Amino acid sequence: MLERFINHVRKNKILDVQLPYLVAVSGGVDSVVLAHLLTLAGFKISIVHCNFQLRGAASDADELFVIELGIQLGVPVHTKTFDTHAYMDKHGVSLQMGARDLRYNWFEELNSCMGTDGVIVAHHADDQIETVMLNLLRGTGIEGVYGMSSKRDFIRRPLLPFSRKEIKTFLERNNLHWTEDQSNAKTIYKRNFIRHKFLPLLLEFDPKGPELIQYSFDRLKDTGKAFFYLFDRWVDENVVLNDGFEVLSFSSIAGLPGKSSLLFYWLRRKGFVYAQIEDILYAVERQESGRQFLSEGWLLNIDREGLILGKQYEERKLIKIDLTDEGFVLDNKYSYNCTRLDHSVALDRSAQNALLDFDLLNFPLIIRNWEKGDKFMPLGMRNFKKVSDFLIDRKVPLIKKNEVKVMCSGDSIVWLVGFRIDDRFKISNRTKKVFYVKKLNHDKSF
Repeated sequence: MLERFINHVRKNKILDVQLPYLVAVSGGVDSVVLAHLLTLAGFKISIVHCNFQLRGAASDADELFVIELGIQLGVPVHTKTFDTHAYMDKHGVSLQMGARDLRYNWFEELNSCMGTDGVIVAHHADDQIETVMLNLLRGTGIEGVYGMSSKRDFIRRPLLPFSRKEIKTFLERNNLHWTEDQSNAKTIYKRNFIRHKFLPLLLEFDPKGPELIQYSFDRLKDTGKAFFYLFDRWVDENVVLNDGFEVLSFSSIAGLPGKSSLLFYWLRRKGFVYAQIEDILYAVERQESGRQFLSEGWLLNIDREGLILGKQYEERKLIKIDLTDEGFVLDNKYSYNCTRLDHSVALDRSAQNALLDFDLLNFPLIIRNWEKGDKFMPLGMRNFKKVSDFLIDRKVPLIKKNEVKVMCSGDSIVWLVGFRIDDRFKISNRTKKVFYVKKLNHDKSF
């Protein structure tokens, strides 16, 4: 097994014998064998051990065993004691999830502080099957059947090709000692049920079953790589960045096979879950324009011709523009320059900018979000119009309406920012001074 182990980590570039590593050792069969293999293979290791204080004296005995193992192997040992139940109560997580969070958070911190090249853990082939089966039981997509990676972030898993039986055989042939966590035998946990009930039945039915399952997982993983390659191309070709929003037209998904998966992998980056996709597609089919779906911090708006994805609106403070101000920034992303001109200026017809009669303005000007009941006199009109009606006429998507601003002089709106100035404040042949507001960074607009 040692020779296979060395060949595996070299061939797949999982570990580098020139670099130092941390090795997570609980004291159980798998981690004890891992520590011995790494030592025999000549790797520079330090052992790390977590005492979760879940089994009283037994937890302390495990810690002592690991310390003695480090002395036997001639490597440093780092231990840490956690109040696991306090963490569970504070964060509202399960025992297993709490222990996992504590373990990996400490591993990451220690790896960074010590300058090691990663933390090596003892997950093996049987663990891989257990993990995928758990994912399937929870409900998963294609990535859930990938299983664990040999190398991901700071974690290294060099034992994934080896079965529990192979590891146990190595342990017995080399007369190695280990400790046993009795909770691993309790089938009240799903993982233990799969380990002690499902896998033995599978082996009894077909001794090569686990090996064939792992082969299937590897094929599915390769299929997944192909899918995400094509998915990224689909996103590049169909999702358009528009004024800070992501827009996907209905024509891009009409009649498209697998559109549920495409939508999910597009939206999950923003916290949407698969259970929402069916409702989104149902709303699209029923042409429910204006319907909105929320995730943590993000909003998906069904518009007339497509889906619009953007951040949930956050109320912004009022912006005051004094005579001495040279510009301002809207929503932390759009910069504007303010200039007072004492001479005539070439007409700027861009709705992104504003040319206003300076002498008609009362400073400071105020920029705020538009409100229900707001009215102004759009350039070229002689009557007032509600801002809400103006935005409806312009077919502005609901998700964008929330971000529309107005510039006010006293109680009067002088500019519906990005759309139209008020006709009362336009420059004319009687204008002596011009107040010019120019947007410096432009995006496409709806």
